[in-house]
Amino acid sequence: MQPPHLFSSHQICLRLWPDDRRSCSRKNKHPLASFFHLFFRVVAIVVYLLCDWISKNFASCFVLIITLLSFDFWSVKNVTGRLLVGLRWWNQIDEDGKSLWVFEAKKVSIGTEAEARIFWLGLIVCPLIWTFFFFTSLFSLKIKWLALVVASISLQVANLYGYLRCKAGGQEGQPADTHSFMGQHFLQRVSERAHPGPFSQRV
Repeated sequence: MQPPHLFSSHQICLRLWPDDRRSCSRKNKHPLASFFHLFFRVVAIVVYLLCDWISKNFASCFVLIITLLSFDFWSVKNVTGRLLVGLRWWNQIDEDGKSLWVFEAKKVSIGTEAEARIFWLGLIVCPLIWTFFFFTSLFSLKIKWLALVVASISLQVANLYGYLRCKAGGQEGQPADTHSFMGQHFLQRVSERAHPGPFSQRV
């Protein structure tokens, strides 16, 4: 593996080699990972739509949906991205105590084309659905639901942003020359919310 390329003072991208080729096998190699990539986020959307029938207690619905999306955040960030598309991002603390964001793309993806489609469709479509929920809550003046929807969007978009950075760095052969402080700050805030403990363990 080539040494990591430093593309900002607090970001690292591990290069995706240009000769990367995905397996042509049509059979899913990781059916369980594909299932859980969609399971938590789809169930969270269903619970949101049926919340009035499931429970009249808003707090219960809030906790259930955030719990589902926290499980989704962890599984997508640490498991399904690595298995389905060979991408991974994480945060670690360097020797100087600085927070370092790392975006990694494997030389050869171990997933199939079908699994890659499942991964990216789930990663992109679900945040769009939550964005639609945001506007419906806003226009219908359901203020208490806005906090839930905003938290849901944050958890979903964090993974999307991280994997897009991995993908962009891999396709170009080297990371983009950008210093996105807002993006780093956003990922850090969401990661801290989803993982109350130190978010420095390398998976």
